[in-house]
Amino acid sequence: MDYDACPSLPAMFFAQAARRGAGPFLWEKRDGVYRPISWAETAGAVRNLAGGLAALGVVPGDRVALVAENRPEWAVADLAIMASGAITVPGYVTNTVENHHHLLADSGAKVAIVSTAALSTRLIPAVNQVSSVRTVIALEAPGQPCRVPVRSWDEVVRLGSAGAETRVAAAIGPDDIACMIYTSGTGGTPKGVLLSHRNVLANCRGAYRLLEMLGLGDEVFLSFLPLSHSYEHTAGLMFPISIAAQIYFAEGAETLSANLIEARPTIMTAVPRLYEVMHQRIRRGIERDSGLKRRLFEKTVAIGRKRLASRPLGLGARLLDPVLDRLVRDKVRARFGGRLKAMVSGGAPLNPEIGSFFLALGVELLQGYGQTEAAPVISCNRPGRARPDTVGLPLDGVRVRIADDGEILVTGDNVMKGYWNDPAATARALDDGWLHTGDVGVIDANGQLRITDRLRDFIKNSGGDMIAPARVEGCLTLQPEIGQAVVFGDNRPYLVAVLVPDAEFAASFARQHRVADPPAALAGDPGFAKAIGDAVARANLSLSPIERVRRFLVAAEPFTIANAQLTPTLKPRRHAIRRAYAAALDELYQGKGLAA
Repeated sequence: MDYDACPSLPAMFFAQAARRGAGPFLWEKRDGVYRPISWAETAGAVRNLAGGLAALGVVPGDRVALVAENRPEWAVADLAIMASGAITVPGYVTNTVENHHHLLADSGAKVAIVSTAALSTRLIPAVNQVSSVRTVIALEAPGQPCRVPVRSWDEVVRLGSAGAETRVAAAIGPDDIACMIYTSGTGGTPKGVLLSHRNVLANCRGAYRLLEMLGLGDEVFLSFLPLSHSYEHTAGLMFPISIAAQIYFAEGAETLSANLIEARPTIMTAVPRLYEVMHQRIRRGIERDSGLKRRLFEKTVAIGRKRLASRPLGLGARLLDPVLDRLVRDKVRARFGGRLKAMVSGGAPLNPEIGSFFLALGVELLQGYGQTEAAPVISCNRPGRARPDTVGLPLDGVRVRIADDGEILVTGDNVMKGYWNDPAATARALDDGWLHTGDVGVIDANGQLRITDRLRDFIKNSGGDMIAPARVEGCLTLQPEIGQAVVFGDNRPYLVAVLVPDAEFAASFARQHRVADPPAALAGDPGFAKAIGDAVARANLSLSPIERVRRFLVAAEPFTIANAQLTPTLKPRRHAIRRAYAAALDELYQGKGLAA
């Protein structure tokens, strides 16, 4: 693919479809079996839907909202919207009515596409309150009244196949807007990020240059993260299209392990939370083993970490390592399907301990860094040269520098056009072509970028010390008893934490101590409180005095997307968690609560 000569994302897709024809492209689970849809079939569906949108009055520059789980129709709809010259506005399937209302009203969407009747229950009430929306297109009939016509997907596709005129993809220029992706809202009201075809194509080119040393050929991706997020939209859909890869759609979080075995991906993208869960599951499984099997596993990790640190291996380790590769590393790789070339972690910081754990076990885990405003990837570790304490080198075509206050600044063809209808926010974010990321970092002697924290997330205690909460939280969640952690302490004498116990640990404790109702009773159980306190004390051993957590409380429930305490990419919403526990956090500074 000649990325620099390609005028648009639909043009890229149609060129690949013409070359690949009847070859498999999108794989979906139907009747319990993954079944393929060819490149040619997908291209026909894209053309017909684009024509149908034009017949409904969609013209270049219009915004079309898309609310669907990861499935073939998501890709078809996205490409068809762009092929018609319109702008895709993705919405998360976890959005509330209020979230959908903001997205529809702020973007001025003319059409909304929705997949299931269940998702319609939150989208239709929002549509009923927004005057700009003229039509809803639904794969399944909604079970409630709508103030605008609701057209079935098949009906709109037939409109297109009847010969309705549409703007051809070749007429779309690289600087036209491809999609408007809303930020996650961790810092307040979500803003619509305007990404051009050039922005996303530049990211695809950078990803290709990053991964070409793996020997890219007939690649297979497993799409798991929401396509409504810029990370998966670029890395899990547009980049695979650019290298003519096949895409399997995972059924959901609960079936991911099985889907990995079925799809056998060669490349996979995910967020740190997934790798943290996998790390804990592998560790827990090994701890249940005894004798030789456990010793071999620990030896494998130790040797792998030595190699990562470029420390010399003794003769015994050099002789044993190939044996451990077959006995241990092959079994770990089999958990991911057995032919994985690389996994990429992005969307949030990856704890270096987790990264080195997988690298030591022979899984090529590459930490990357990016933002929606950068389409989204800015930098990533290189295969074979991964350093889990950094986010690697900038992608090809991306320039990074550090401002005087430590803020990371970025420029390149991947940087957004701006925020929708928000010139003031655009001016703050873009200065002379440089994106002000709001992240703090350093560039080491090898040119590798290391993220230290968010500018707005720094905690300044009452003594004036600046503390990076991500480091503290990473140390806490490495403890097997702790599943999630958020720390606070701005203008306070010391740090406190809201902790979510690890679910398996909590269930095991409840069984052993015969606590009838774990969610309600465990927080008040002295033995459970001591176990969590001991875990905090262990984490504190690796922290400086000002970073140590002095008191904590056990959360009433896990941080989830449903309770709005996690973003759709599983990052904690600090302001929401602080609001939920405000009174209890204040009491921690009055000598109440649990002490580490």
